[in-house]
Amino acid sequence: MTFTKIKIVVYGRRLLSIGLFAYGVATCIDRLDAADVQAVESHLRIAQDDSTVSIFDGDRLVLRYRYAGVPMKPYADQLFSPGGVQVLRDSPHDHKHHHGLMFALAVDGVNFWEEHDASSGKELHKGFSNVKATVHDGASRAGFVQKLDWVGPDSDKPLLIERREIDVLKAKDLGATLVEWRSVLEAPPGKKSITLTGHCYYGLGMRFIASMDSGGRYFNADDNPGQTGPHDRRLTPVKWCAYTAKADGKPVTVALFDHPSNLRHPAQMFAKTKTFAYLSATLNLWKEPLVVKAGRPLELRYGVALWDGEADKATVERLYQRWLKLSANERGAATEAP
Repeated sequence: MTFTKIKIVVYGRRLLSIGLFAYGVATCIDRLDAADVQAVESHLRIAQDDSTVSIFDGDRLVLRYRYAGVPMKPYADQLFSPGGVQVLRDSPHDHKHHHGLMFALAVDGVNFWEEHDASSGKELHKGFSNVKATVHDGASRAGFVQKLDWVGPDSDKPLLIERREIDVLKAKDLGATLVEWRSVLEAPPGKKSITLTGHCYYGLGMRFIASMDSGGRYFNADDNPGQTGPHDRRLTPVKWCAYTAKADGKPVTVALFDHPSNLRHPAQMFAKTKTFAYLSATLNLWKEPLVVKAGRPLELRYGVALWDGEADKATVERLYQRWLKLSANERGAATEAP
C-alpha cells in the first residue's frame, strides 16, 4: 500500500495520534513513553527534561520552570521579554530562599517560604498532567498542570495538596510576555481543615536580577502609594501593580495581576523597590489567617506580564483587561492545536 500523507501530533509527554491517510484508511495509536518536545502551528512548544519544563515561542525561550533538583520548592527561574531580556534572579546571596517566580505560604504553622532545613516545609513534585498547547479565539496557550504535596519537616504526609497550572499565553495584540499562574489549594484526605498564615510578602512573588534593584519606578492601577513599612516594604490593595527598571541596561516593565475571582480581591500587593526589588501578590495572611475547609478548595489565579521598554499605566490596564478575557477561556474548552 502507498501512503500519501503522514501526520504526527505530539502533545506534552504523550503521542496522541499518528494518522496514516491513504485510500480513506486511518489508524490511531497511543504511546505511553515520554515524548519530550511538542510543537504546534502557534509556534509555542514545550520541552521537558529530568529537572525542567521550558516553554518556547518558536526558538525563543519564554519561561523555564524547575521542578526537580530544587532545595524546597519548584519555581520559574527564567522569564524572558519578547525582545529576549531575562528578568528573574534565583537564590541571591542576601535571600537564598528567593527563587525567581515562586509561590509559598505557611500551612498549619509550617513555613514554606524561608528555607530552614530543620523547620521549613517542602513543596514536593508529584507529577505532571495536561502538558499541551491549545488554540482558542485567536490566542494560543502552552503549559502544564503539576500536582504537589506540601509536607512538613518531620513527615511525608501532606499538610496541603496543590494543583498548579502554569501557562504562557500568546496573541497578536498582547505586546508582552504573558504568563498565567493558577493554584488550587485543598486540605489532604483525613483533615477537616488547614489554616494558611504568613508574613506580609507570602504569596506569588518575583525576585529580579541585580541590575533592576535600583533606579526603578513602582506604580499600580489606582495610583495608590499604599502603606509603607520597615525596609521600604509597601502594601497596597490593588488589582495590579507594576515595576519599571533597567535589566542589564535595557528598560523593561513587569506587572503582577490579581484575578477578580480570587478570594480577598483585590490582592494586597507587596512591593520592595529599595535595597532590592521584589513584587508579590498576597492574601493579607499576616493580619487575616485563612481557613480552608475539606471539600472546599481555594483557587487562586494570577497573571505576570513583561514588556520591553517602559510601559505606562494605560498599557498595563489594557493587557490586564485582555488577560481577564483570555483567562475566562478554560484550557479544557480550548481546541487542541492541529
